[in-house]
Amino acid sequence: MSTTLTSPFAFALDAALEADRPAEAHGWTASRSDVRLLVSDRDTGAITHHRFADLPSLVRPGDLLVVNNSATMPASVPTKHGWRLHFSSTRPDGSWLVELRDGPNPYLGDVPGRAVHLPGGVKLHLEERFGKRLWVTRPLLDSVPDYLERHGKPIRYSYVDRDWPIETYQTVFATVPGSAEMPSAARPFTAQIVTRLVSAGVGIAPITLHTGVASLESDEDPYPEWFEVGAYTARAVNATREAGGRVIAVGTTVVRALESAVDNGRAVPASGHTSRIISPTEPPELVDGLLTGFHEPRSTHLSMLEAISDTELLRESYEAAIEHRYLWHEFGDVHLIA
Repeated sequence: MSTTLTSPFAFALDAALEADRPAEAHGWTASRSDVRLLVSDRDTGAITHHRFADLPSLVRPGDLLVVNNSATMPASVPTKHGWRLHFSSTRPDGSWLVELRDGPNPYLGDVPGRAVHLPGGVKLHLEERFGKRLWVTRPLLDSVPDYLERHGKPIRYSYVDRDWPIETYQTVFATVPGSAEMPSAARPFTAQIVTRLVSAGVGIAPITLHTGVASLESDEDPYPEWFEVGAYTARAVNATREAGGRVIAVGTTVVRALESAVDNGRAVPASGHTSRIISPTEPPELVDGLLTGFHEPRSTHLSMLEAISDTELLRESYEAAIEHRYLWHEFGDVHLIA
C-alpha cells in the first residue's frame, strides 16, 4: 500500500510505517532513545532530520520542557464474551468510560443485558453509550488501578504483533498511575538525555494528564480527561515566558493540560477534568512549541498541531516524514515543532 498526502491532513498511511516494536528491541545495544527526530522550525520554515539524542542541541538554554508524569495502567482485561475491555478514563461524577474490542476493532454491537463479566468475579453494568465506541460504567471496585495491576495487560493494537511488559509503556517521567495509554511523546527520553538537557540550561517541569484510549481518533473530539498543573510548573512556565524562553510541550496531553490552566494569559495551578480542545480557532496561549509523535490521518491531534504550526509547514513536515520513512505510533519516531 502506498502512502500519499491528498490534503494537509488527509493521507493514507503505509502499514510499513507503523512501528511494531519498541526501539530497544531492535538490538542488544539499542536504547529507547534510538528513534529519529524531525524538526520543523516555525521561524525559518526549515525541516531537518536528526536522531532523538540530538535534542539537547536543538533546544535553547532558558527553554522549558513540560512533561506528563502520568504512568500507564495495564488497562486491557478479557471478558467472558471473548472481547477485551479497555478502561479509558474517569468522569467528573466518578463513573468510567470503557471500550469493548472485538479483536482489532471496537465492538459496536449490542451487549446482552448490558453486563460484562471480568476476571475475579467482577461484573460491569454498561449504563449508556458515550459517542460511538465508548460506554459509561461504574465499576464496583475499591481501586480500578489496583484491579488492573492484578488482571490487566497494556493496551495493544494490531500493528504491534506481541505483548510487551508494562514497563515498556512507561516513560522516564511516569510517577502517577492513571493513563489508559502511554503519553508516548516522552518515551524516547532517558535519564542520560534528561541530564544533558538540564546541564545545557533547559528546564523540565511536570504536569499530570491521565490519557484515555486513543484508538479510532478520526473525526472524534477528545473527551474530558483528568489533569493537574501544580504551582511549581505554573511558576516555571510564567518565568520562562517572562525571560524570553520557549515553553515546549512534550506531547499533546501537555498542551491540553497547560491550556486548561490559563488565567489572563498566565499559567495558574489548576486540576480537574478538562474538555479543552486546542484548534486553529482556539489556539494555545502558553505553549510555544511541541514535541510529539506522528498522528494518524484525520486525527483531532492534527488540528492541535495546526494551531501551533503554520499549516503549510505542517503539510510539508508530514510529506517529509513519509518520504524519509519515519515511523508512526507509540514506539515510533518523534517530531519537534519549535
